Amino acid sequence: MPLSKKLIPIAMLAGLGSVAAINAQPATQQMPGQVDPSRVAAGTYTVDAAHTLVQWSVSHFGFNPYYGLFGDVEGTLQLDPTNLGATRLEVTLPITSLAVVSEGLREHMLRPGENGGQPDFFGPSPAPARFVSTEVRRTGDLTADIAGDLTLNGVTRQVTISAEFTGAGANPMNEKQTVGFTGTTSIMRSQFNMPYAVPMIGDEVELQITAAFERQQ
Repeated sequence: MPLSKKLIPIAMLAGLGSVAAINAQPATQQMPGQVDPSRVAAGTYTVDAAHTLVQWSVSHFGFNPYYGLFGDVEGTLQLDPTNLGATRLEVTLPITSLAVVSEGLREHMLRPGENGGQPDFFGPSPAPARFVSTEVRRTGDLTADIAGDLTLNGVTRQVTISAEFTGAGANPMNEKQTVGFTGTTSIMRSQFNMPYAVPMIGDEVELQITAAFERQQ
């Protein structure tokens, strides 16, 4: 038998062996983050800015909601899962991180007011938004209300974020203990010096937050 024909069944057997080896591996691997509160370690956490976002939505003339994002969030979380009421959260969010698909809209939201007047939205040099918690109250096994002072566009008002725990564990990339949460709240933009085109463009702005925090050693 020619050598090439002898090699064919050998190659087939080797291929079958590789398939068997792959199939012998676990079908699934456990995700690093688990929705298990017992995995949350007490301590001081800082925002994982690369994986924390704030999405906003507002009604577009009553036709449909329009969405945008803020990122580059910074801040700290003092967390003790056995005493949730002692939790302290303080974060800042640069308004200049504003991301929308319409470059024209972004320019409008960050441009100065006409003839030295008040900008329609934030203006060209907006101060970062800042949230400082004043009270954290458990509402369920995985949920809590976080009340605090939101300073935005030169105005400070109290808002309450409905937060939900979404996972905890060691980040496989840097081995830091990490916790994750989502949150929702809403504000009236006219109360933060942005009354432009209300009510044609919605006054109520819904905020959806996804946040990761890394424990400091």
